[in-house]
Amino acid sequence: MKKIIRTPESRFENLEDYNFSSNYIDVEEGLRLHYLDEGNKDKPIVLLLHGEPSWSYLYRKMIPILSTNFRVIVPDLIGFGKSDKLVNLQDYTYQKHIDWVLTFIQKLDLKNITLFCQDWGGLIGLRILSEMENRFSMVIASNTTLPTGETPLPESFLKWRAYSQHSPEFNIGKVIDMGTVQPLSEEVLAAYNAPFPSEEYKAGARIFPTLVPIDRDDPQAVKNREAWEKLKHWNKPFLTVFGEEDDIMKGAEKAFQKLVPGTKEQNHKIIHAGHFIQEDQGEELAKMIIEFYKNNLLNP
Repeated sequence: MKKIIRTPESRFENLEDYNFSSNYIDVEEGLRLHYLDEGNKDKPIVLLLHGEPSWSYLYRKMIPILSTNFRVIVPDLIGFGKSDKLVNLQDYTYQKHIDWVLTFIQKLDLKNITLFCQDWGGLIGLRILSEMENRFSMVIASNTTLPTGETPLPESFLKWRAYSQHSPEFNIGKVIDMGTVQPLSEEVLAAYNAPFPSEEYKAGARIFPTLVPIDRDDPQAVKNREAWEKLKHWNKPFLTVFGEEDDIMKGAEKAFQKLVPGTKEQNHKIIHAGHFIQEDQGEELAKMIIEFYKNNLLNP
């Protein structure tokens, strides 16, 4: 039986610039996912998917700007943020993360979605998009990819994966800080650490890097290749915005631009930011999403 724990609510009190209302939904029996639902519910939906090892706090700079034009939906992946956490490492798999978010989208009946995905948000979100294309209208991919095990991953990723498994003190805030151009304040570091009061809460964050398929025969690598085949026929608007200081994802945008028809004639950007582009350039990123959406309204 899965052991599930929940971060005490007191850990999230008075976080800097995070004054959003909490919403919860069960994505399987006894497993509760937290999400933000900001802006006007009658407006088009933008779905913001975070990655490893962050949570919806990563989007705090973007939500107020985006909510002027969108209904902004921001889930915390299971194991992160205010969502429930599974204690056992083996209870997390790539497919389960996809299933949980897919269930979330179905239960809220989200449609006409503009997807913004970064890091694992892309590994999960782009797979879901390939399975339910009719629910999505536009995509912004940022510092992410769909690994197929055919191209060796950079040494920087292999070092990160080893660190995640063997570091005695897996300090989430410091990990985020290492992936930004601008140093984070003590208040922001504390906010990123808030969901993880002890090692017991970090199983999801610890295991995530090992779930990236690096072997061509990994079943998830096979499914990612199938997703790429579907993306090769994605004609709806698709934008890439990548950080120039992201050593792990540098150059990954070229595959999208080469293979995805919807990327043609879009205003792709490489901006001064690290891996956690939302931290370094959150406000500008939000404005780019709005501009991209408006530019493509006549040809959705």
